[in-house]
Amino acid sequence: MSGQDPNASDGAAHPRRHKRPAAKAFWRKAVLVWIGVALGIFGMAGFVTAIEWTNRTEFCVSCHSMKQNYAEYKDSVHYINRTGAHAQCADCHVPKTLGPKLLRKVMAVNDIISEIKGTIDTPEKLEAKRPELAERVWKYMADSNSRECRNCHSFDSMNLTKQGTAGRLKHPEAAMEGKTCINCHKGVAHKIPSSKDDL
Repeated sequence: MSGQDPNASDGAAHPRRHKRPAAKAFWRKAVLVWIGVALGIFGMAGFVTAIEWTNRTEFCVSCHSMKQNYAEYKDSVHYINRTGAHAQCADCHVPKTLGPKLLRKVMAVNDIISEIKGTIDTPEKLEAKRPELAERVWKYMADSNSRECRNCHSFDSMNLTKQGTAGRLKHPEAAMEGKTCINCHKGVAHKIPSSKDDL
C-alpha cells in the first residue's frame, strides 16, 4: 500500500473522467457533420440555382455575339406561331437530365471563350464561322438522337391530319427509318449557313 502513488487512478475510481472527453468528441463530430450537411445543402442549392439561372434566354443573349442568333430565333416558328407556344434557348440547347446538362454546360465554355476573344462578335465574323458552328450543333443533336427536340416533339404524339403534305408523308417514313429530327429540320430556329443552302 505504501508503494502506490496516491494520485494514480486505476480507471474504476473515476468513471466520469473517461466519459466526458468521449462525449465532447462525439458532440464535436456531430456538430462538424451537421455543418458539413448544411454547407452541402446550401452549396447544392446554389449550384442548381446557378445552372438554372444560366439557362434563361436573357442570360444567353447577354453576350453580344448571341444578339444576331436571337434575332433569327425571334423570326422563327419556335418563337412566334399560331399556338403562341415558344421554346427558349435552353429548350433546344441544354438537356433536361443532370449528367448531360452538366456536360453541355462544360462544353458551353467554348462560347464564353469565343465571346471574350471576339471570334464571332460581328455579323461578318459570325457568317464566316457559322458553317463550323452549325456542323458542331447538328452533330451534337444527331449524336443525342435530337433529345432536346424530342422533349417537345414526338412521332407518337403527332397528329398527321393537321400537318402539311410533306409532314404527313415524311414523318411516318422518318419514324420507320429511325431518323432523328435534325436529319430534316436544320435551319428551323437559326439561319442555315450560306455554304449549306443545298441541305
